This record gives sequence, structure tokens and C-alpha cells, in this order.
Amino acid sequence: MSRRQLRSLGITHDHVRNEVAAERWAPLGRQAVAVHRGPLPVEARAWSALWEVGERIAALDGVTSLIASGLTGFEEGPLHLSVSHSHDIRQIAGVRIHKVIRRLEDELMSSGIPRTRPAVAAIRAAGWAVSDRQAALLLLMPMQQRLTTPDALLDASRRCVGRRRRGFIKAVVGDVALGIQSLGELDFARLCRARGLPEPSRQVVRQGPRGRIYLDVRWDDWGLVVEVDGMQHREGLAVSVDNLTRNAVVLSGDKVLRIDRVGLRLHEEAFMDQVALGLATCASR
Repeated sequence: MSRRQLRSLGITHDHVRNEVAAERWAPLGRQAVAVHRGPLPVEARAWSALWEVGERIAALDGVTSLIASGLTGFEEGPLHLSVSHSHDIRQIAGVRIHKVIRRLEDELMSSGIPRTRPAVAAIRAAGWAVSDRQAALLLLMPMQQRLTTPDALLDASRRCVGRRRRGFIKAVVGDVALGIQSLGELDFARLCRARGLPEPSRQVVRQGPRGRIYLDVRWDDWGLVVEVDGMQHREGLAVSVDNLTRNAVVLSGDKVLRIDRVGLRLHEEAFMDQVALGLATCASR
């Protein structure tokens, strides 16, 4: 609880001091008190940080905002708060305070703990991440867990431009939000030329048992197919359709390698090593 809340309940400074001295309560900075000695969940630590900085000028942001909005499966670290660049804020242990040039008109949630909307939080979290891999994860997970939509993320990426990873964030958001577009964005032929590999045919049309099959790339002389999956391949029944298509291609005699778009950006060398190995294996048959 904040000290102001405690005062509103008639709990005096002396009462708080006595409870702390008896090791029943624990002070959290200058503005908050834990009325127990147990571990603090992220929301309790977040409120404490907001009271310390000032809840009228600060808001949870980045991954902390995403967790407060329901994100699961991401290991908690330091708390992330954002304030306007004009505020002079002292640092707090366990809290990273980020100054933003300006707040977007509608970036804050209208209810609950003060925090940014998931789409904005995801873009900023990616910019503040410790690596490209973590940045990509923080862009993918909010959409996979239905905290935001591809369109909202795309809009936020255009309006909320940070200082770090601008090109990378734009590229990954394009992959996941505009993933239904052709493979041309990734220029797979360019990657092959850079590795000294033969260029494949793109958007190859084959006839399968359920009708036409459109393959991303295929080396006709090697019988090797590479399918580059976007976000739409992870939605609903798309997995079943993809499995049927892939099985049909394999049964026709081709080998199929699957690469996800974001993975190709993060692990280009490893995936292209597999493509080279696949061509070598097929050539030796």
C-alpha cells in the first residue's frame, strides 16, 4: 500500500514504524509499504515503483506493461517504466526508467494499473530488449497470446519510433503483420547467391491431390523445396492445411525444408547451412 493510502485509513507514521521495527511489514522506498514479509508479485512491485516515481507522470511500459496486460511465459526481470523526457527522475533499484520523447495520444490504457497499450508496449519492449532474439520474441508473443493484433502492432511501429533496432523492428513487424505477402520481401534468391548456391524457382505451382499447390521456392533439378512460413501458418486450421500440402509434396518425391520468416532473420546462417546440406544430399541421390 502507499503511505497515502495508509494515512487515509488512519494508520499513522508511528504505527508503520512500529510494524516495520517488529519485522511484520517492510518499507518499499519512500512511498510504499508491504504489509507482510512475503514475496511480492510483479503487480505489487509495479505499484510500488509507480508511487515512487509518481503515478501521474509514469506508466508501466515495455515487457512490464505486457505482463500486467496478461503476457505469460516470459521470465520477469527488472521493471520497466516510461516517463516524458522533460521529467527529472532519480533511479530506483530494480527499475529501469525510460524517457520517451512524447506520449502517443492514445497509448495509455484507460483502466487498471497505469500502463501502455500492448501494441505500443511490444514495440518499446523490442527496442529495449537485450538481443535481437529477445526483441523478436517480444513482438511475437503478444500476438500469439491475443494481447494485440497484427494491424495494431503495425500501426504502433509506424507511430512509436524508438532509438534502437528501428530497421529490425520494422522488418519483423512486416514479417508478422504482412506475412501473407510473397517471399520477395526476404529476397531468398539473394541469400542463395551470397552462399554460392544455385537460384531456385519461386512461387512454383504443382498439382496435388486436393488441387493446386503453391510452393515458395523449389530447385527443380534437385527435388528440394523450401517453404518460408509467416504468422498465418500458426493460426487456427492453417497448420492442418500446411501439413496436408507438405505431405503431398513429400509423397511426390521432393524433400521439404520449413523456415519461419522471423527465424530466417535471426538465424540466417544456420538455416542457409541446412539449405546447402539439403541440396548436397539431393544431388548425391
